[in-house]
Amino acid sequence: MQKLRRTMLYVPGNNPGMIRDAHIYGADSIMIDLEDSVSLYEKDAARLLVYQALKTFDFGGTEVLVRVNPLNTPYGRDDFEAIVRAKPTAIRLPKTETADDVIEADELITEIEQKIGMEHGTIKLFAAVESGKGALNAAQIAVASKRLIGIAIGAEDFVTDLKTTRSPEGIELLTARSLILFAARAAGIAAVDTVYSDVNNEEGFASEVELIKQLGFDGKSIINPRQIEIVNRIYTPTEAEIQKSKRIIEASLEAEAKGSGVISLDGKMIDRPIVERACRILDLAEAAKINVE
Repeated sequence: MQKLRRTMLYVPGNNPGMIRDAHIYGADSIMIDLEDSVSLYEKDAARLLVYQALKTFDFGGTEVLVRVNPLNTPYGRDDFEAIVRAKPTAIRLPKTETADDVIEADELITEIEQKIGMEHGTIKLFAAVESGKGALNAAQIAVASKRLIGIAIGAEDFVTDLKTTRSPEGIELLTARSLILFAARAAGIAAVDTVYSDVNNEEGFASEVELIKQLGFDGKSIINPRQIEIVNRIYTPTEAEIQKSKRIIEASLEAEAKGSGVISLDGKMIDRPIVERACRILDLAEAAKINVE
C-alpha cells in the first residue's frame, strides 16, 4: 500500500499550539511552514520552535514535513541544519525551479546526515514548483534525487510569475498541473495540488478537489482543518467502486494461481492498469476506514 497524501495541512511554524494539535484533525500529512507564514523578524525563533516541537511532540504517526526557506536566502542553510537534526519525514523545498535546486538540497542534507551520524537517506524531499520555469523543468526536477517523494504546485507564486490571477475554473493552472502530474507519474512519486485559500467557499473548494482528483493528483495542500473532510469525502470510493475493485483483484489472484497471464471478469479482459486502479480504490477505502474484507 502506497502512502496516501489526500490532504497536506499547512501549519504556521511560529504557532506552537497549532503545531501541537495539527495531527488531531486527521490530515494524511502536516506541513509545518518556516517560509511564507513566518515574518523575517521571526525566522530564527520559529526555526527553534519547530526544532523543539519535532523533538518533543508526538504526532501520532502522521507524516510531518517542514517547508524551509530557500537556500538562496539568509535563512535557508540554518533551516536545513536545524530541521534535519529534528528528523521530520521530509523537507519541502519552496520555489523549486531546476534539478540543481533539488541536488543542492540533497547534497546539503547528506552533509548534515554524515556530520551527525544519521543514516544516509533518512530525510526525504518534497519539491514545490511555483513558477513557469519550474513547471517547464518539472520532469527533470522529479528525478533529480532519490530522496524526492513528491512534487507539488504552489499556485499563488505561480500565477504571479505568469502575470495573471487565479480564476474559479483554474484554466491558468491547467498546463502547470499537467506538467507536474506527468513528471510525478514518470518518476513514480506523489503529486499534490495547491491550496485553495477561500476557506468559506466550500462549494468552490469541492469543485476544485473534484477537478484535481479527475486529473490524477494524489491529494491537495490545505490551509484549514475544515477542508479535510471535503477532500476525504471526494477521494473516498463508492460502494459500487469498492465491490467492483474487489472482484477485479480476486480475478487477478485467480489468474495468477492458475499461472495464466490472462485476467477476465464477466467475459471481459482485464488489463494490469485496471488491476492497479482497483488496488488504489481499496487503499482509499481503507484510508476512509471502510472495511473492504
